[in-house]
Amino acid sequence: MSETDTYKTISKSSIGELFKDKNSKFIGYVYPVENEDQIKIHLDEVKKEHHSARHWCYAYQLGTETLTYRANDDGEPNNSAGMPIYGQIQSFDLTNILVIVVRYYGGTKLGVSGLINAYKTSAQLALESSDIIEKTINRKFKLKFEYKNMSKVMRIIKENQIEIERQLLELDCLLEISVRKGKAKQVFEIFNQFFGVKISEL
Repeated sequence: MSETDTYKTISKSSIGELFKDKNSKFIGYVYPVENEDQIKIHLDEVKKEHHSARHWCYAYQLGTETLTYRANDDGEPNNSAGMPIYGQIQSFDLTNILVIVVRYYGGTKLGVSGLINAYKTSAQLALESSDIIEKTINRKFKLKFEYKNMSKVMRIIKENQIEIERQLLELDCLLEISVRKGKAKQVFEIFNQFFGVKISEL
């Protein structure tokens, strides 16, 4: 398959090791996220927990086929915090992820190169402590059929290792299924040629 149907993300949130430079302390946090609302919640939580910190810099990347990202320096010099954090997200090849680095100022300025190194290292430590997993990019379909076809439909689902996300089993049955992108076309054709089953993309 030339086109990839997998992506890498993390299974759960984690905290990196404390990084220190000239009495400034940097703590990296990593969260799996699906949307900007979740990002805002995590940012608020970290700011509340570290309310006496000086900066809460972050970067995130969302999406599997169309990627969106943002890098925020939160008052640090331009591109000295958010982009080094985002660079680590890229080097670990991750998406649907938020990395926040909290800085407690130690009284001595680090300079731009010092800041870039500190934020990059903190993000790296946090990502290294994360459980990185591979997930499949899936397509979702809706199946409608009469109950009498249930066993045939279920056999196809089992043979093709298709995930059922929702089901309504009455006289008329309704299934919402999730299919790995690489197999989606093939599965669609199987059901499309199956007399008595109506398939549509969700």
